[in-house]
Amino acid sequence: MSNWRLYGAVCLASLFVACACTSALKEPPSVAAIGADASRSGVGPTDVDAVLARAEHEFAQRPDAAAVQQSLTLYLEAARTEPAPVEAFLGAARATAWLVEHEEDGQRREELAVEGVQIGQHCVRLHPTVPECTYRLALAVGQQARERPSTAVDGLEVMVELLGEVIAVAPQLDFAGGDRVMALVLLRAPGWPTGPGDPESALVHAETARGLFPAYPPNQLVFAEALDENGRPRQARQAYETAADLTRMGEFAGDPEAAEWLAEAETALAEIQ
Repeated sequence: MSNWRLYGAVCLASLFVACACTSALKEPPSVAAIGADASRSGVGPTDVDAVLARAEHEFAQRPDAAAVQQSLTLYLEAARTEPAPVEAFLGAARATAWLVEHEEDGQRREELAVEGVQIGQHCVRLHPTVPECTYRLALAVGQQARERPSTAVDGLEVMVELLGEVIAVAPQLDFAGGDRVMALVLLRAPGWPTGPGDPESALVHAETARGLFPAYPPNQLVFAEALDENGRPRQARQAYETAADLTRMGEFAGDPEAAEWLAEAETALAEIQ
């Protein structure tokens, strides 16, 4: 799951208004304490593969939120074993990120966003050589910045640094997710001296993601947005049309997120000048 947008319709610049700045990364609680139930797992090392398989099955039921919540519970159970497999943390990170984007209750969204950061921190600590841990932590920090604005200033700095690491070592991860998300950050954040926002640099990252995986609709969507922000609406419209066509008929047409990609493209096409 790409979590390609993460920020909804909220402009990151608005998060910088009158916020008391706090650190985006704090010492996380133990893995056993993370989660709505914070239950102790009875899963043993020999059961982990079966639990992970069940979690993947539940996560594949998107957009069924109850199934995704169940997948998160299962991933966290697997993450509480010794040694904890990286797949458990990555799965929990994906499930948490999805739930944040589809939860209506603001307090619960904030709780989930904070838990996502904690999960990402444990993933990076226990599996420092796995680039996806760094990537998932970056995405979680971005969601936390939106849901807990006091972390936004530090969070953007952390996010840009983490995404830079991902781009350097794993440029193809998540269909060029490092460049795709970096483009979004640079498009949505305020510019210098307040923040890292830079539409021209965003377009470079968006072009890179699109060049690596042109058939992936989210890459076309971010490319289109970057074109529009750089004063190229005609080309942006073409990119949005390409994204819509790929979502309807391309190799990712059956993706659980496809309906959201198509809605994004169609909304932009209706609004673009």
